[in-house]
Amino acid sequence: MDGGHTLQSTAGFGELLRIRRERIGLTQQILADHATLSVRAIRDMESGRVQRPRQETVRLLADALRLEGRSRSVFEAAARRQALAEELRDEPTAPPVARGAIVGREPEIDVLTEALAVHGDRLVTVAGLGGVGKTRLVLEVARRLHLTARWSVRWIDWARQPGMGPERRADLIAAIGARPTLLVLDGADAGVETALLDELFQRCPGLSVLITARVPQPLPGGQVVPLAPLPTPGPELDHDPAALAEVGAVRLLLSHLRRLRPGYRLEPEEAPAVAALCRQLDGLPGALELAAGWSTVLSPRQLVARMAEGPFHLGPPPAGFGGSGSGGVGEALDAAVHRLTLGQRDLLERLAAEPGDWSGEDAVELSGRPPQESLAAVHELLASGLIRSVPARDGVRFTVLNLCRRLFGGAGAYPVLAAAG
Repeated sequence: MDGGHTLQSTAGFGELLRIRRERIGLTQQILADHATLSVRAIRDMESGRVQRPRQETVRLLADALRLEGRSRSVFEAAARRQALAEELRDEPTAPPVARGAIVGREPEIDVLTEALAVHGDRLVTVAGLGGVGKTRLVLEVARRLHLTARWSVRWIDWARQPGMGPERRADLIAAIGARPTLLVLDGADAGVETALLDELFQRCPGLSVLITARVPQPLPGGQVVPLAPLPTPGPELDHDPAALAEVGAVRLLLSHLRRLRPGYRLEPEEAPAVAALCRQLDGLPGALELAAGWSTVLSPRQLVARMAEGPFHLGPPPAGFGGSGSGGVGEALDAAVHRLTLGQRDLLERLAAEPGDWSGEDAVELSGRPPQESLAAVHELLASGLIRSVPARDGVRFTVLNLCRRLFGGAGAYPVLAAAG
């Protein structure tokens, strides 16, 4: 019986080859001669540089080492285990499994996927208000790249694990190697070190990095994609259930309602309330999910009536009935406003008091500040998700979120009860 069987059955193939060779007193050159292989091949296998020894090579080595019975089986099994482990390492790593389907984000998914897989962008930040759906969007982009382009995905919850020490960084670089990989840093509100990104890009030539953050961090060579809330319906669609059901925010709200109330249908008499709810919540996915969580005890019309008192009075529903678990629809908004400078907040309050939409030139005139400063403030408000662009024939125009108007008591908020018809 082989007294070293226990040790050898758990050893790697290269280590086992060296143990067997030294046990019978062979040098690497003599073993190479007996097995009709090169001495370099023996050296590479023992050092681990050869990860997938061919079956015929393993047979020649076993014969040269005069292995029989159980010892030969252990030797051959070690070679198979090493080859299998290498195959598994080559398999693209899948992203985390998403919770629920994504609704209404088809254009953003296509643009992001194409930017990474076709145009070769290596550093992209998806920025926006908390609850706008950044993580869910990036999960879908990662899933597509994994399935269609065979990319590996490395997902790091940066909000819980900010920073990366030397050991963790070395492990990540070794795991990524040169293969096509998407590294997601989710929730990087505190920022990411430029030196870390530089090292990762230098050491991992197939790497692209996708960051989610509530406020984008200026990064050399990086692209920023502001993620707006879902499109909301205009009042002209309030009495057309079929047309309403094609609008992004309504589609998402209906998907939540049907999940919580199986068989739910958008009837003509309820359509105005559903449309008003989507407008008042600005198509913000987290807020729509939260509101839908109350649909087991309140109809859309009753929800609209409650929101006439103020959307921030609508807290999260009981556990298990939907909602993202946040402290209410105003929490993310309040945090975003508090991150603004005094000048940016002053401009936002002025814009919130103005009804309708406006242009960058309008914002400059309203602010009374130098154009460069005013337009930079508009840019920051857009990146923070507190304003959104609106379709316009005469250039780029914007509007303040209705939730912001309500927060500041602005005059431009939709009259909720009137919109409900």
